[in-house]
Amino acid sequence: MDTPAFEEFDPESDCECPGCVHWRRVAPRAGTGGTGGIVGHPAAHRTLVVAAASAAALGAGHAVPAVAAPHAPALPGVPAREEPDTPQGTAAPLHGTSVPPGKSGQSSGPVKTPPTTRADIIRRAKEWVTAKVPYSMTAYWSDGYRQDCSGYVSKAWNLPGNEWTGSLAQFGTRISKEELQPGDILLFHNPSDPQKGSHVVIFGGWTDYTHTYYTVYEQTRPTTRRQSTPYAYWSHSSSYVPYRYKGVTAADSSKDGSAAGPEPADGGGTAYPGRASFGPGADNAHVTRLGQLLVARGGARFYTSGPGPRWTDADLRATRAFQQAQGWTGADADGLPGPVTWSLLVTGKGKNIPAAQVTTPTAPGAGGPPASTPAPQVPAFPGRALFRPGANNAHVTQLGKQLVKKGFGRFYTTGPGPRWSEADRRAVEAFQRTQGWRGGAADGYPGPETWRRLFS
Repeated sequence: MDTPAFEEFDPESDCECPGCVHWRRVAPRAGTGGTGGIVGHPAAHRTLVVAAASAAALGAGHAVPAVAAPHAPALPGVPAREEPDTPQGTAAPLHGTSVPPGKSGQSSGPVKTPPTTRADIIRRAKEWVTAKVPYSMTAYWSDGYRQDCSGYVSKAWNLPGNEWTGSLAQFGTRISKEELQPGDILLFHNPSDPQKGSHVVIFGGWTDYTHTYYTVYEQTRPTTRRQSTPYAYWSHSSSYVPYRYKGVTAADSSKDGSAAGPEPADGGGTAYPGRASFGPGADNAHVTRLGQLLVARGGARFYTSGPGPRWTDADLRATRAFQQAQGWTGADADGLPGPVTWSLLVTGKGKNIPAAQVTTPTAPGAGGPPASTPAPQVPAFPGRALFRPGANNAHVTQLGKQLVKKGFGRFYTTGPGPRWSEADRRAVEAFQRTQGWRGGAADGYPGPETWRRLFS
């Protein structure tokens, strides 16, 4: 299923099981209990907590991670949910048996941080994503690491044994959001009840230049996954504590992250793939990646569908607009991405594509050039919570009227009105499908990208 990386960033959007489809349609509420990091089916619950532990849990001489607020504010637009039960395994050797209940879970002996590179951390993280390793707090994968969230980070960091959320901080150094690079982690440990709420994920890189979304690697039910996620997570965003592995080699840890580069949401690399990958006749993942980057930088208006793997005139025009935004002219703004264009896009640098200008011809006989006025501004997206069963507000009316204006009024027998109805959902779904979106990306519930395109 080709789901645009820039669309909605809904965690369950890539899952078409009956449960996910049901919860998407009824605006899911609290999930059920389970084990490990994030509980239940991926669509059932989206809560992440970031690591912290007491000095007693870590032992003397080890750094103590900051304790996250137990009830931090949820991310705007994301319903706050009750924390689930999240029992987890404790520190244990490879292929080993967990420490008996009541023990601290402290690894024995001195802390060892084998040297590794960011590229290797992400490579090891991808191994479990590819293998679809099932979540378990007691089972061990063939490589010896426990199949829960902390075992997954232990594997990615190439630690000599399995750690848990109460001990991982001693292998890292606390950093800020601005310092995050691929291979770092976001960690939470609930010191009052370590078996409930604790979780840890791997940071894969920013997916947009505003540093609002990032690629997450995490071990959760039902299997290891990789997806775009709002920073720091879907709820309890202010609780997240970033850490950097102490064993990351200096050659791979430049301050701005340029050595490792961001981990793009569609799995493409950051290295320039070559001019042959673009232009008439090109059909590959690099074209899709280019389009997604251009959309994120203000080029969405050039695409009536997609972006997709087949090169189109929309890709050329959007690329040219981005090049011209940098002040380039002539052959430097030919609409075909070269190494510099590609570098600016994947690193989030350079200037964005300016908003479209509407040219109004002058009246006959009037002197001077035609007047240009800015295109109408898209109204701010009011948030997902206003578009769901039971919603009754002016934004639903505003949405419905715009859908009718865009040619999707056939779904309404009356209205549109302020009360959310199945007609609204079906009209939104139809509009989303005209954008080339399928599956969870066309669920009938407007997100920021649906809203922006609808009102553009």
